[in-house]
Amino acid sequence: MKRIAVAFLALFILSGGVVFAQAEMDAYKYSKTDLHGTARFSSMGGAFGALGGDISAMTTNPAGMGIYRSSEIVATTNLSFIGTNTTWNNNILKENSTRFNFDNIAYVGFFPTGNFSGVKSWNVGFAYNRVKNFHRNYSTTTNGGQSISDYIAEITTQYGYSESNLWETESHNPYRRGYNYLSLLGYNSGIIASSGANEYVSSFSERNASGGLDLWPVEYSDLQVSERGAIDKYDFSFATNISDVLFLGATMSLTDIDYAYNSYYEESFGFAQNARADDYLYMRNSLITKGSGYSVNLGAIVRPSDFIRVGVAYNSPTWYKMTDTYYAEAESYINSEGTLYTDTPDSYLDYNLRTSDRWIFSLAGIFGTAGILSVDYELNNYGIMKLGSDYGANDIYDFDNTQIKNHFRTTGTLRVGGELKVTPQFAIRAGGAFTGSPMKNIARNGDVEIYTAETFTHYTIDKGTNYYTAGLGYRFTPNFYMDLACILKEQKEDAYAFSNIYNNNGALVVEAESVALKTKTTRVSLTFGYKF
Repeated sequence: MKRIAVAFLALFILSGGVVFAQAEMDAYKYSKTDLHGTARFSSMGGAFGALGGDISAMTTNPAGMGIYRSSEIVATTNLSFIGTNTTWNNNILKENSTRFNFDNIAYVGFFPTGNFSGVKSWNVGFAYNRVKNFHRNYSTTTNGGQSISDYIAEITTQYGYSESNLWETESHNPYRRGYNYLSLLGYNSGIIASSGANEYVSSFSERNASGGLDLWPVEYSDLQVSERGAIDKYDFSFATNISDVLFLGATMSLTDIDYAYNSYYEESFGFAQNARADDYLYMRNSLITKGSGYSVNLGAIVRPSDFIRVGVAYNSPTWYKMTDTYYAEAESYINSEGTLYTDTPDSYLDYNLRTSDRWIFSLAGIFGTAGILSVDYELNNYGIMKLGSDYGANDIYDFDNTQIKNHFRTTGTLRVGGELKVTPQFAIRAGGAFTGSPMKNIARNGDVEIYTAETFTHYTIDKGTNYYTAGLGYRFTPNFYMDLACILKEQKEDAYAFSNIYNNNGALVVEAESVALKTKTTRVSLTFGYKF
């Protein structure tokens, strides 16, 4: 089993250190970005791969900077209204929050060469963009189903730990000896118990007359999750205009991640021979992730006529160095046993992450001064995401990287946008962006186990995201303008308190129930720009 192999490998490689490895869903979390940028860029669905002429285009196709005929400074703020809706066994809960962000500030410099053909101009640019906002809360409740204690007992049995491996005393602190956190947390908090021969069962169960195990029914489950933070990107771009026909560009990007996750999960039991209504368990997790990385974007735009522009761009993966700071606690109460509590020591882990890359193919139609219609199609290869370490311990991620290849696929994003000039000063805009699930069917349908990082048993499966956008633009003077955008983001996910577990024969051993999670974000962006 994967968990057994990782546990014993960790004993040799990380002796004296804390074992806390990231997993496939964490790699995806930091690879996906949102539709952010200037109000004009957002209101047209981000479909600027062939269009150019907007500072935010340097995050997708930097050749678009070569379209500029003047220098420009812009700044963007936005107000977000975030709502989540969860449905778990017909129990519906809603959460709402409001967030104000400073999303974008950028500069592009235009330097003409004075040539009538060949290299006509050079353009340089700098932009700060918030490319992802993690901010949201969601919670859900249900009745019935299997307990997380069954899940913890099963994986602890798979590891083959003896009780002495898991027993925490002053002289033997297993948290410092390379053992799996979740097994330690479950055992020392009384959530699981030994049934002999290195096998474990839920503490919320009892033996029947024939010697079989009867699981106490879960009377009530409650999951609460809070996410905070953002991914910020700093772009340094260079572009050139060759004879007003070919535009070439490159961007070097530095990226920062600042992410915080807190979860609380509780179950109560009852209606069994030895169970009382006040028997319960709970687990609390806290994670802070900080990271920095770099990437490169290359792009070209061809203008075969005054009416058509064709673009292509390659955005490399982002290579990150990450640090996680982690803490967890758990408690159980059983009437016949009393209360047991334990927690993990504060710990941290340094690791590396390579995100997905993407190709962007674009086509734009320019209808004189009356309007614009633009289309982008993006291919994002999530199967190349990779986790690693600087300490010669890359083997501990081999299984997780294999799971990434097995569970993730290349997915497409279609972006469309249009602009209509009502007057020379006033424009209206609309667009949209539509992304499918990055998961292969076997993972999306819950037909395989999803391996999570240590005590973080909760995860979500992305089932697709849609953006619907609209906006207005007004030029007050030849130099000063203001743009307004409204972006509606709808994301569908399946949330799990813990994963299904299958045995070697493919039979379902632990069954988890998915939670339908819908996140709707309405964002209003305002951009101020000055050309000179």
